[in-house]
Amino acid sequence: MRCVIIIRLNTPIYNALKEYYSMQPTVFHTPGHKLGRGIPPIFLKGLHLLDATEIPGLDNLHYPEGVIAQAQALAAKAFGADKTFFLVNGSTCGIQASMMALCNPGDKLIIARDCHRSAIAGLMLSGAIPVYIKPEFNSVFGISTVITAKCIEKALIKNPEAVGVYITRPNYYGVCSDIEKIAEVVHSHNRILIVDEAHGAHLPFSKRLPPSSLECKVDICIQSAHKTLPALTQGAYLHVNEGRIDTERIGFYLSLLQSSSPSYIIMAFLDIARAIMQQRGKSKICRLLRDIQPFHEIAGVSGAFKILTKQDIKRGRIDKTRIVYNVADTGKTGFEIENILKESYNIQVEMSDMYNIVCITTVSDTTEDLQRLHTAISKLAHMVGGVPLSGKISFPGDLPLPTQCIEPNKVMLRPFSRKKLLEAAGCISKNMIVPYPPGIPLVCPGEVILKETVEYINEVIKFGGMVNGVSEDLMIDIIN
Repeated sequence: MRCVIIIRLNTPIYNALKEYYSMQPTVFHTPGHKLGRGIPPIFLKGLHLLDATEIPGLDNLHYPEGVIAQAQALAAKAFGADKTFFLVNGSTCGIQASMMALCNPGDKLIIARDCHRSAIAGLMLSGAIPVYIKPEFNSVFGISTVITAKCIEKALIKNPEAVGVYITRPNYYGVCSDIEKIAEVVHSHNRILIVDEAHGAHLPFSKRLPPSSLECKVDICIQSAHKTLPALTQGAYLHVNEGRIDTERIGFYLSLLQSSSPSYIIMAFLDIARAIMQQRGKSKICRLLRDIQPFHEIAGVSGAFKILTKQDIKRGRIDKTRIVYNVADTGKTGFEIENILKESYNIQVEMSDMYNIVCITTVSDTTEDLQRLHTAISKLAHMVGGVPLSGKISFPGDLPLPTQCIEPNKVMLRPFSRKKLLEAAGCISKNMIVPYPPGIPLVCPGEVILKETVEYINEVIKFGGMVNGVSEDLMIDIIN
């Protein structure tokens, strides 16, 4: 008689993931495969069998000569690059390797202030000195919008010793700066242009969307495949247009920053996502845009919800696959609307802020998924209403740029202590203080904490937002 032993394992992460999936939510968040719905089932069957290592025949990510080299070459052709590196540590390591390859300690880098926190980490690792430029701002939605070529040119003229320019495009809200003009300006000064295009890996596959940065021959473009393509989390691409860039130097820093045991599952799905988009991306995006069109009609008949469109952006373009609703006129914050969608409609959006909700749609979303979201938003548009939030809460775009007192790479060498957030104005921050999402720092390491910033952070927390760098008891780390 065979004895079966049942082992009960204490697995909180696994249990939480299984519980979330069992609820069968309609998801408008990353990863772009949407709980596997966008991946052909044949690729998901026996997923554990793809978890291999660098044995003969499977190549080596850090010294690719075989199948990985072939897959990267196919990706370069599909996305329009001269060379593509696979990233298994997300766009984060690509951003940091790019900065380290371009900048020597003490070099100036012109960088748009709406950068992700990974870019600040890149400054700290490379020893580069940031020259921040502010993006334009939309006071209705309360969001940063575009960086203009004119603003970049002024910074280049004022800082002729700067080695390059770093911008984010599209931003979390799908706003795309005019990359053609920006590339023209940067290259006219014979400088390098790095673009964090983490949210734009889908752009090369449809002429109905803003152009990919690679079309405009930027020097380095980093894309998170897992955000908008049917790829797995941490899967990303670093694309290079050769001529101004030392690709060997980038490869060297990637070998330092990426895991020495790269995930073959992640790499396989970078390959699969490229193949799916290359073969069917154009038609899938066309269908997606058709399914999104009704959301603009809700905004047309409801005063409570405003959808972000080209008319809200003075310059640049909008990624139409990104659904951004301003909810300030509902009398509720974006945090509250996100919670209502989750609790009442089993719909989970990507993020919310004080005024907006952001839904990431991808080719993995079905028509039925979008219809469920449309129905929920339509119902909410007729149910909610109240005193508008606008004017009651400050805007992050109104905050002045803080003064950098200590170079980013020297901050960790300084002693620090803890202080109450509400008493921290005038102190120098040790850490990044970052509402998350979207992950854009309000205060960077070594910067003076402004009174206006303290007030804004306090408001975000009070209304239900999360701020990294501030503890539960509202304490922060400051340089002594």
